Amino acid sequence: MQTWPGHPYPLGATYDGTGTNFALFSEVAERVELCLLGDDGTETRVDLEEVDAHVWHVYLPGKGPGTRYGYRVHGPYDPANGHRCNPAKLLLDPYAKAIEGQVDGDESLFSYRFADADDAARADDPAESGQGDQPPAAPPLNDDDSAGHTMVSVVINPYFDWGHDRPPNRDYHDSVIYEAHVKGMTMLHPDVPEELRGTYAGMAHPAVVEHLVTLGVTAVELMPVHQFVNDPTLVDKGLSNYWGYNTIGFFAPHNGYAAYGTRGQQVMEFKTMVKALHEAGIEVILDVVYNHTAEGNHLGPTLSFRGIDNKAYYRLVDGDEAHYFDTTGTGNSLLMRSPHVLQLIMDSLRYWVTEMHVDGFRFDLAATLARQFHEVDRLSAFFDIVQQDPVISQVKLIAEPWDLGDGGYQVGGFPPLWTEWNGQYRDTVRDFWRGEPSTLPELASRLTGSSDLYEHSGRKPIASINFVTAHDGFTLNDLVSYDEKHNEANGEDNNDGESHNRSWNCGVEGPTDDPEVRALRARQRRNFLATLLLSQGVPMLAHGDEVARTQGGNNNGYCQDNEITWMDWGGEEGLDDERAALLDFARRVVWLRRDHPVLHRRRFFVGRDGSGTADDELPDIEWLDITGSRMDQQDWDHAYARTVMVFLNGDAIPEHDRRGEPIVDDSFLLLLNAHSDALEFTVPPAAYGQEWDVVLDTDGTVDVGDSLHPGDTVSVTGRSVIVLTRPPLR
Repeated sequence: MQTWPGHPYPLGATYDGTGTNFALFSEVAERVELCLLGDDGTETRVDLEEVDAHVWHVYLPGKGPGTRYGYRVHGPYDPANGHRCNPAKLLLDPYAKAIEGQVDGDESLFSYRFADADDAARADDPAESGQGDQPPAAPPLNDDDSAGHTMVSVVINPYFDWGHDRPPNRDYHDSVIYEAHVKGMTMLHPDVPEELRGTYAGMAHPAVVEHLVTLGVTAVELMPVHQFVNDPTLVDKGLSNYWGYNTIGFFAPHNGYAAYGTRGQQVMEFKTMVKALHEAGIEVILDVVYNHTAEGNHLGPTLSFRGIDNKAYYRLVDGDEAHYFDTTGTGNSLLMRSPHVLQLIMDSLRYWVTEMHVDGFRFDLAATLARQFHEVDRLSAFFDIVQQDPVISQVKLIAEPWDLGDGGYQVGGFPPLWTEWNGQYRDTVRDFWRGEPSTLPELASRLTGSSDLYEHSGRKPIASINFVTAHDGFTLNDLVSYDEKHNEANGEDNNDGESHNRSWNCGVEGPTDDPEVRALRARQRRNFLATLLLSQGVPMLAHGDEVARTQGGNNNGYCQDNEITWMDWGGEEGLDDERAALLDFARRVVWLRRDHPVLHRRRFFVGRDGSGTADDELPDIEWLDITGSRMDQQDWDHAYARTVMVFLNGDAIPEHDRRGEPIVDDSFLLLLNAHSDALEFTVPPAAYGQEWDVVLDTDGTVDVGDSLHPGDTVSVTGRSVIVLTRPPLR
């Protein structure tokens, strides 16, 4: 085979129209073989003789898209000192743009024999091993060849006709995010052809896109679509890694979501999906998992990074380099102070933006990315690099601001460029609507953008990604239908998943025909949607919540790739009346938010105190009791306080539109009653408005369009929201 020296950059396999350049980083390697894999199982090995700055490279004329390949890395196998090279294992290219196949759990994937696993476990315990503080001895090396049992890298064609594709470029404050699962969203959609269900092509189908457009969402946040490993231990139980938080390929679209093939076709299909969503004005945000990989702990398989340069990629335990420092609960954490790890992550992010045209990222367990050493450091190298990167700094960056390590809960602690999943928003809103005492003061902060969390660092309300439900935990329907989790189908005796869900079943656990309970649950679902979409910040809906999707009380559906987690579209007959009514309500409240700038301001409210507002002038926000009078401190301090009326002044928005014109909007009154009984609310004095129209009632007893005047009373049903509006005064 003809070989040319090639180049050390870019890393990965790069096709240029006449041949392919292969480049792999490994500082520890003594020899690297590129393995070209034939369809008949034959393997042709090419020694990479060129090495520059620890990058091994070669150019192969004539080799192009569809070529299957892997690497074998020769080097030290010395786990006690952090080295785990094993040329018997066929390794994935960390920069592979496409990956074919899945692992099958065969013993050859591991660098030890299963029979030695118990011995290895005993060696971990100094008391049993008699080694004291000495690192345990590694089990005997397993040199079985893993080819045929592992995944393989594929050379792709990088060329694609994007046409006139342009990113929608939605400002954060105009955004409504929709968290979705590619497979779960489309598997049961009756209008999507069966062969496209569960795929990128299914996600791009006009019926799915139309649902998103009419709902009014501006961005889909896709659960992991980087190539992930489907754990054989779950497969053996009849389960699977459905969520996909088990990445092995940071550049490759997951091949299990491809309708048209896995020899690079998945890349074209993904790009086509992005193009279709962009044409509909919808951004694509990826949920990315850069905190760990699918290789697990010291007893995990050798699939890629571990066999290439274990010590350069993973954070090892100080003084015990046979083991991995784990702040993710998955067995390993990437070494965030390694320049090669940082390069990998940044190269991956830039690739998805520049080549795949995605519009942003949500970073799973993002606190781990801030751990250069032990502590979470908002000034870490990762944040510095993101801040100065001309590409990544300009897209949406959303942190899941916690991990499982010490000091890992970092809500409000990320740098100004970042937004965050606001877990405190979720908890407070859930507590308020289930009737927990002393929640009103904190609810006020959450409704207005959580300035207590974000303003100190110079951030705005958009720093708060507000959500009530997400993939992890109960769906919205189950939040109001179950007091307890019901995860028996996961095969862990209901011991997995969060036990403190801040949920309330409204009187009956699970499904019921009781009309009063069903009516209360329907009202509570609408209360949560209204609260979420009328709060300052950026709302995020979980897919299916708008049609009362249920998981039967399972709050940890990570392993359920079936009807438990798939979105139920109602089959050929469509949604029943109750679910259709919820969808109609969700659409109305989403569009109400989108149409009114006062409901999604760029800046925090000032209020009356410190604003310079004269006593007879209206502030930008006012908190009123049910009599229409200003709230005093005593009103806030009552543990049983569960009602509030919020005045949002559309005449006092300190912002301008893109043409520089002052923004003036309608004003709103939000009447929130979390008591169990109906209460009479009094419309405030004429200074706030001469006439108010009803635009929303989560109970439906007050007709939309009805008019109210100062001093009028309106009965607000127990546990419900009424929204009133008036036109601008100027």
